[in-house]
Amino acid sequence: MNTEIRTRGFVDDSHLPAHLHPVIKQIYATRGVLDASELDNSAKTLLDFKLFKDIDKASDILIDMLGKKANVLIVGDFDADGATSTAVLMEGLPQFGFTQVDYLVPDRFSLGYGLSPALAEQIVQLKPDLVITVDNGISCVAGIDIVKQAGITVIVTDHHLQGSQLPNADAIVNPNRHDCTFPSKSIAGVGVAFYLLIALRNALREKGHFTTHPQPNLAALLDIVALGTVADVVALDANNRTLVHQGLARIRSGNTRPGIQALIEVANRNAARLSASDFGFSLAPRLNAAGRLDDMSLGIACLLAKDTNQARRIAGELDGLNHERREIEQGMQQEAQAVLERLVLNSKSVPDAVCLYQDDWHQGVIGILAGRLKEKYHRPAVIFAQGDNGEIKGSCRSIEGLHMRDLLEQLNTQQPDLILKFGGHAMAAGLTILEANFAQFKQAFEYGVSELLSEEHKQSVLLTDGALPAECFSMDFAQLLQQAGPWGQHFAEPIFCGEFELVQQRIVGEKHLKLVLKHPSGKLVDAIAFNVDVRAWPNNQAQLAQVAYQLDINEFRGKFSLQLIVREISAITA
Repeated sequence: MNTEIRTRGFVDDSHLPAHLHPVIKQIYATRGVLDASELDNSAKTLLDFKLFKDIDKASDILIDMLGKKANVLIVGDFDADGATSTAVLMEGLPQFGFTQVDYLVPDRFSLGYGLSPALAEQIVQLKPDLVITVDNGISCVAGIDIVKQAGITVIVTDHHLQGSQLPNADAIVNPNRHDCTFPSKSIAGVGVAFYLLIALRNALREKGHFTTHPQPNLAALLDIVALGTVADVVALDANNRTLVHQGLARIRSGNTRPGIQALIEVANRNAARLSASDFGFSLAPRLNAAGRLDDMSLGIACLLAKDTNQARRIAGELDGLNHERREIEQGMQQEAQAVLERLVLNSKSVPDAVCLYQDDWHQGVIGILAGRLKEKYHRPAVIFAQGDNGEIKGSCRSIEGLHMRDLLEQLNTQQPDLILKFGGHAMAAGLTILEANFAQFKQAFEYGVSELLSEEHKQSVLLTDGALPAECFSMDFAQLLQQAGPWGQHFAEPIFCGEFELVQQRIVGEKHLKLVLKHPSGKLVDAIAFNVDVRAWPNNQAQLAQVAYQLDINEFRGKFSLQLIVREISAITA
């Protein structure tokens, strides 16, 4: 799939502070920063918890349960957001004096997502006084009904989109319920759980509770909140950037928990220089591997570990699972690639949508595979794996211009018996259908995508921040860029582009391209392109190349050097 490199247009940045470097000012302006206050990542800038619908109701329930010394059960989810959300409440509630707090995470292979009816039956047997869902619940109408009928109080904390019916919970804290005015609709599940603790602390403070009890230090939970926020690939709006910035600051200063420190070590990262992208590409995959291949309880145990040696042992297990996940994924990717290449050869063009199913594919890895194929072909993708009782489970990833959950809702309306259940966001969703209906779903899905996607949407485009002035090829400017973040979803890390002379080029690690590039100013700089098509490189005939890149600081054996991370490269031939 050819990617078109485009440069962002100039945006007036006069409203931003004059002391900022002019390149960074323009970067902020093109990412929609309208006011200098959006660049203040201090904790005091966090949005007011009172803007959440039902959060006062949820606080009152928790205070009542605290007085009754209630048995509290947290119902989590099997991804990194679900694991961090669970850990936040498992760590946070005991600080208020709750003495009976436990958690339950559904097995993704036998129970599926969220508080399902099958999981509800297990919960009823456990007889908790209070159930709190984290990162799930908004679509769990039937399961919550079962729990409520058993006389158990239920608080839902979630961030997924509301369906046509709200569950019958005692309180529902979710920015995406239709009647909630909390401005940050992109907050992750872990952020919602954290806000619930903030609201509880405020309510107890107003009652004078902390005159006789120690006040919880909720800031100590921000390392978990930051990890879960980035891991769930939610848009980094100003509020989410503050949560991530604060968490990163704690980790960099050495104030993190043993579990996160152990994940940093096993991923060979430097805690003092940790970035948001390290969360996404190094820590989150290891945490997610537990829920994908085994039991997310292992990931939660890592986050909750109090002992360094115990944390390192669990992080080592997670690292092993992540290696196993990679091997499974690579095999599945090769099989899917072969199918797609046949399709492309037959149609002479990339199909508008990717919809594949194979009965031996691993349920825990289909989401990653869907994402990889979406990135490679720049098309919405849904990948299915076998479930139970004649059902198959699908994981969907979308591109800009197509709201995946809305499309599934549209298909469900048009053909009510086709989809058994579904849920998710604009860019990612999950669903279950009958195996016998795969061909019917594939046809409906592909038609629906074709109707909604324009030719412009189907063009893969890499937006860059233009050419970088020669004086910015320095360690000082690279550090300024890192400090200007955190960068992430919808607040893209700066990418620059320009023409370079190819001085040296060689393949390393069988699939990476190591380069020495010469800038038109004469400056030499090292560069690396990860996962290149080795059939196309090294191109020893090329002397010039158009390069889109990120400015990076490489650390090797304690030494630091400037390096370009190549995002796109194309040889310029005479």
